[in-house]
Amino acid sequence: MDRIVQKIHELSVEVSEKGIEGGDREELKKRVADSIIVSYGARNSVPVRIAVEALGHHRSGMEAPIYFSGSMVSVEAAAFINGGMTRYLDFNDTYLSKEALHPSDNIPPLIAVGYAMSLGGEELLRASYVSYQVVGALSDAVSIRDRGWDHVTYISVSSAAGIANLMGLTEERFENALSLGINNNISMRQTRAGELSMWKGFTAANACRNSVFAALLAQKGFTGPSHIFTGEMGFFKQVSGEFDLDLSVDRVPRTMIKNYPVEYHAMSAAEAADELRKEIRGDIESVSVDTFRVAHTIIIKDPEKLRPRTKETADHSMPYIIAYTLLHGAPGLDAYDDRYLRDQAILDLIDRMKFNVTEKYNSMYPEYLPVRIEVRTDRGTWSKEVDAPKGHFRRPYTWDDLQEKGRRVMGEDRAREVIGVCRDLERRSIRELMEVVKSVGP
Repeated sequence: MDRIVQKIHELSVEVSEKGIEGGDREELKKRVADSIIVSYGARNSVPVRIAVEALGHHRSGMEAPIYFSGSMVSVEAAAFINGGMTRYLDFNDTYLSKEALHPSDNIPPLIAVGYAMSLGGEELLRASYVSYQVVGALSDAVSIRDRGWDHVTYISVSSAAGIANLMGLTEERFENALSLGINNNISMRQTRAGELSMWKGFTAANACRNSVFAALLAQKGFTGPSHIFTGEMGFFKQVSGEFDLDLSVDRVPRTMIKNYPVEYHAMSAAEAADELRKEIRGDIESVSVDTFRVAHTIIIKDPEKLRPRTKETADHSMPYIIAYTLLHGAPGLDAYDDRYLRDQAILDLIDRMKFNVTEKYNSMYPEYLPVRIEVRTDRGTWSKEVDAPKGHFRRPYTWDDLQEKGRRVMGEDRAREVIGVCRDLERRSIRELMEVVKSVGP
């Protein structure tokens, strides 16, 4: 067996036999709830409606419901549609390391498969732990971004591992599920370059859809390429270079729940700008921002970030997010509406911004997410520095924080229902969870 796959399989077996720690279980329950809350906010978005129109008729022998509607589709279609809902708002959780990614992208396919198999919440939490550990370890091991590959490539690995755990696949079939899930799921970074499209919010969902398909084949004995990481033409040679995978570190507590619907490298900037807005007086003349290289590369440097024309580009634009927040307050679900993308006041303020990459902040990332914003007006100068925004693992979300986030997205009562079933998830079935999700849909 491929040595990387062997390590992942050993983790899966250990989790199935021993379970997970109480602290990790509690944090994973929050992330299941968070993934459903943010999905609610995206349920009527244009790309989700397109996905439902295209795939809503797909039926099979293994089916799961589309979130909030109860309409049944094949597990692959459910993984894609629900996964797109989870990711579309750029509001689900984040893990920062050599690669930045979103671990809860793994949750929708696990819910879909677990529902079809009539499994319980405890099985869902265990499989989620496997996926979170694998995707965090890959993120820690090596960055593939500068090689032209997207972080969603790692979601292909972690989602396949979680699904294989959920299905209880034998060692041989576990390996085949991973190799089939990875071999044709190498995602190009062009997804996040230049003007961003709807695919930005659905590429992880597609990786998970393909992992479901791969696991279903492997479950029946279909074989995949051998030595998928270490082989002559494997992942090491073609994608990442060689690395080792350390699965002994507990990564769940280092994942971070988002407080605003912005690309995570802009989270501190949104918080700092929101605080500054409450303090500054007079007309803004200029804005100076100190940041770090990764943020500059991903959400500042491209000219499209100065004039975002799509929601997907705007939520990946630190200039836009700062300008919007200084003028209108903390970004919410309507912050990327066309009326704001065309707002001349926002565009003029972007033109008065200067961004500086500092070595101090480079050295702090990814343990911190530092930013300093200085605003000069005709009445004075104000500045604010934030190094760990609310929801960062150094300032983690509580259940009360999640309830407040839920109130903003889906209303207080609906959020309370979702959080209530998730807090008791190990004693509930996945079908019970989805009944609550369906009930809050109308």
